[in-house]
Amino acid sequence: MMRGNPTPRYQGKITSWKDDQGFGFISPNGGGPAVFVHIKSFANRGPRPANDDIVTYELGSNEKGQPRAEHVSFARARASRPTAPRPSGGSLVTAAGFLALVAAFVVTGTLPPVVLGAYLGLSAAAFIAYAFDKSAAQNNEWRTPESTLHMFGLVGGWPGALLAQQLLRHKSKKESFRTMFWLTVAANCAALGWLLSPSGSDALRSILASA
Repeated sequence: MMRGNPTPRYQGKITSWKDDQGFGFISPNGGGPAVFVHIKSFANRGPRPANDDIVTYELGSNEKGQPRAEHVSFARARASRPTAPRPSGGSLVTAAGFLALVAAFVVTGTLPPVVLGAYLGLSAAAFIAYAFDKSAAQNNEWRTPESTLHMFGLVGGWPGALLAQQLLRHKSKKESFRTMFWLTVAANCAALGWLLSPSGSDALRSILASA
């Protein structure tokens, strides 16, 4: 009995990978149209795909006849990929020191206790959000949008987010994310500084009195 010809495999480089949405494109070796690839098309679960990864794949098509990669595998080990930094003692001190400073303002009566409660609650929620996102990344599931993670930092959860980045080793090496994260930290600290001013203190008391 004759065996059928094996399905041909192609090789290319991943480009335009959108990790939060789980898809990107493959630029075939030798040129040609880019091939769509989805995270579910990878044959084995392992490291998340990223731009410039070299992969092999079978060529299929979607319902519109557009090329689509199937049964995708990494063509080589990615030992050269930078690893996430180890937990930084400086980051842990920054988060703990900031919360201690807010607590000191509460003890001296400069800020109401609800402000410290908000920072602690939002920090816990941010840590949990990062933990869920890391779990989704490891299991090839739907990711938490980066905008959501940044929103936690902006409204006051950044100490918990900073702890999650370092303790969970998650979102700690992507430069664009880190830049936006520290911008949200700066904005939140500026808002806290305004609350410490006479006008901000009056506005906060008015809000709490009407609540």
